[in-house]
Formats: sequence, structure tokens, C-alpha cells
Amino acid sequence: QVQLVESGGGLVQAGGSLRLSCVVSGSIFTSYTMGWYRQAPGKQRELVAFITPGGTTNYADSVKGRFTISRDNAKNTVYLQMNSLKPEDTAVYYCNQGLSWSNYRGQGTQVTVSS
Repeated sequence: QVQLVESGGGLVQAGGSLRLSCVVSGSIFTSYTMGWYRQAPGKQRELVAFITPGGTTNYADSVKGRFTISRDNAKNTVYLQMNSLKPEDTAVYYCNQGLSWSNYRGQGTQVTVSS
């Protein structure tokens, strides 16, 4: 059974940093592109960043230059380092297996940025 478990969310002031982690079990982690999505109340779900098995990364314009996605294949873990956080980054963040919104995703972790 594929499981994705996120951690690292929380409350932070604007300008601060957080690092999200997602541990994957039950799948061949190294075979999949991994993505981070976010969903804010009243807004469309957004693909924030993704990383391919080979390590190629891509970011939404809204986070480019502030967020960094990485993966540790030995630990079956994908990370999202978030710096210079803004109130508009407030959302539930989901780790997702694959590029498209998948049934294989985490439960979500809340990130709240106060102004």
C-alpha cells in the first residue's frame, strides 16, 4: 500500500522559513516524479513544484526563487524548503506522487504565514 506522510507545516511570520518533508512507502520512489501541491480556501489547487527522478525541478511562478524542492532517494523522501514566506503562501500543502493530482498523495500539512 502506497503511503505518503508529510510533516513540517506550522505557523510562521512573513519572511520566515519552513521545510516540509514527505516520506513515501509502498512504491518504487525512484521511478516517480514527485510534486508539492497547495490548496488555499477559495482558491484553485496549485502545483507549487515538482522534481523528476533524475532531479530536474520546476516551480510555479508564484514561488520561484523562494522555494526549493529536493529529494533523497535513499530515504524515500521529498522536501520543500520554503523561504521568504508571504501571507499568500498560506495553504494546505500536499505531497503528490506523479505530476498530476493523484490518488497517491499525503494527508496535507497546514502552512500559515502571518503578516
